[in-house]
Amino acid sequence: MKKIFFLLTLLLAAGGRAAALTVAVYHTSDAHGWYSARPARWDNAQPARLIGGFAALAAQLEKETSPYLLLDSGDMFQGTPEGILTKGLASVTLMNQLGYAAAAPGNHDYDYGEGPLKAMIAAAKFPFLAANVYEKKTGAPAPYFKPYTVLTVAGKRIAVLGLAGSHTGTSTRPDGVRHLEFRDEAAEAAARLPEIKKLAPDAVILLIHRGITEDLSVKSVDVSTWTFEDLGAHSALLVARAAPGIDLLLGGHHHAALLNGYRDPVSGTVLGESGYGLSNVTRAELTFDEATGKLTGVSAGIVPLWVDQTGQDPAVLATIAGFSAQVEKEMGQTVGQAKTDLLFSPERLDSGIGNWVSDVTREVTGAQLAFQNTGAIRAEIRKGPVRLRDLYQAMPFDNNIITMRLTGAQVRRLLADNLVGPKSFMQVSGLTVEFKPGPGREPALLRVKYRGREIKDAQEFTIATNDYLAGGGDGGAVFSGGKEIEDTMLPVRDALIKAFAKGPVSAPPAGRIKRLP
Repeated sequence: MKKIFFLLTLLLAAGGRAAALTVAVYHTSDAHGWYSARPARWDNAQPARLIGGFAALAAQLEKETSPYLLLDSGDMFQGTPEGILTKGLASVTLMNQLGYAAAAPGNHDYDYGEGPLKAMIAAAKFPFLAANVYEKKTGAPAPYFKPYTVLTVAGKRIAVLGLAGSHTGTSTRPDGVRHLEFRDEAAEAAARLPEIKKLAPDAVILLIHRGITEDLSVKSVDVSTWTFEDLGAHSALLVARAAPGIDLLLGGHHHAALLNGYRDPVSGTVLGESGYGLSNVTRAELTFDEATGKLTGVSAGIVPLWVDQTGQDPAVLATIAGFSAQVEKEMGQTVGQAKTDLLFSPERLDSGIGNWVSDVTREVTGAQLAFQNTGAIRAEIRKGPVRLRDLYQAMPFDNNIITMRLTGAQVRRLLADNLVGPKSFMQVSGLTVEFKPGPGREPALLRVKYRGREIKDAQEFTIATNDYLAGGGDGGAVFSGGKEIEDTMLPVRDALIKAFAKGPVSAPPAGRIKRLP
């Protein structure tokens, strides 16, 4: 009798386990060409511990026991020499090797225009999805994207809708995408969902190059119990609320890592964001009732790709080594010495590296003032020998230096546009700035001084900046009103190389931009 009872218990337990099917969804975004593991310098306890990269991700996937999908939300290559010099083809090769099922484009996937992006799409064994990219001339959807796809995993039909960020027109080189329209994400999602629902999928996933809020930029944080208010017009949360029926939204762009995901109390959608540089991967779960086939649960969280925990896939390491060998002959060259560390600003104001880059662009042109967008600087430079690779990783964008004349009023407007909340989206040279954060986007108090004196609206200044800002890139609208605009044809990165050639480089002191209490 005891044996029979024990057998029945086992059968019931087995039946309980079979009553639910879990499909895992792995998600990356904003890899920015960081294909290999690197030291976690931000971890004060173990700064030499290795994290990230495709080989670690592949090893993590090999440990997965549930059927899974692997997806990406864009900004795949721009950030390292391997990504830049192959114009994204290295990213696609690795994504093919790992078995990605679909991807949405990021703004920086357009950095070299449509041609290289089309080459990436042609090489991919998975679809690129973007329902909201249209040709201005014809009004037709961009033909190289699919709006959505339906994937079958473990018998479940999972629809994946893709959306580019509507900011792409100004957050890549504007000249390369002027003929394209990046339509509102929420409106496009709302228009597409009924069409997708007619296909009767078992679950719906949205891939989007947007995040919840820019306030979470570059943070790894648990927001699972937060309440979000005063969201920007294009928050991913608002997209979910505009299109009822999205079960899982996987975003990016802000480089935020949502440690335990976020369940929107309004739409019921679960959101995930994966951070920057392939240090983490989002792992979500879609749980289905085996008897009814219905989706019964969605969850999401971050898996850090610590190499000592995941291991590294040898075949993927070999692929990466092939890319690295091709570029290392050039990128391994030493361009000079850094006498001090050139670091980011912990206060997110002016930084050692930002001040140095701005000073170099001002000095090389003889301008009175210089401006560089904070977001263009993607890595710190450490004390000691500096390789060409280090400069490419710090300044990955192929921008030229532009000169022009601006009035004092225009300079004030430029700074007001880029001092948002408590942080600065602009690095400066030749000026000192004092501000108080205002209730909205604009600073409540702004004092701008040149050579110790408050600038006057009618004054004119010669300025230097980069062609991304000068062309109307994010935060650079003021530059369109400049006079005597001239392209120096000197790449910013080349100016930095020449600065190193003159002798050891030190970080200028911080304090050019002061946030007042």
